[in-house]
Amino acid sequence: MHETLSALAEPTRLQIVELLRAKPRAVGEIVERLGLGQPQVSKHLRVLSEAGLVEVRPVAQQRIYSLRAEPFRELDVWLERYRRVVEDRFGRLDKILRDQKEKGDSKRGNNK
Repeated sequence: MHETLSALAEPTRLQIVELLRAKPRAVGEIVERLGLGQPQVSKHLRVLSEAGLVEVRPVAQQRIYSLRAEPFRELDVWLERYRRVVEDRFGRLDKILRDQKEKGDSKRGNNK
């Protein structure tokens, strides 16, 4: 998990992942879309590959990169714990706000 988060923490690598989310892409297309040099993009792709986030397959003279699903599933499972914490807190906040609103409504009803 740490390797996944470290790889995604770098903005250019996150941009590459976003590009690959739409469809597999050749290195040249990634270079063109990002406006970076091929050596820079290749270094970022190597980090993503070493983290297990992308896989590469050769097609003629091109190298086509695509996302691997498993690391993102693992990340989703890890994040789910935090989603529940946040949802619980919002649930408590909603209850407090409803209680406050009911108190305000009952006070206004008694003043009429």
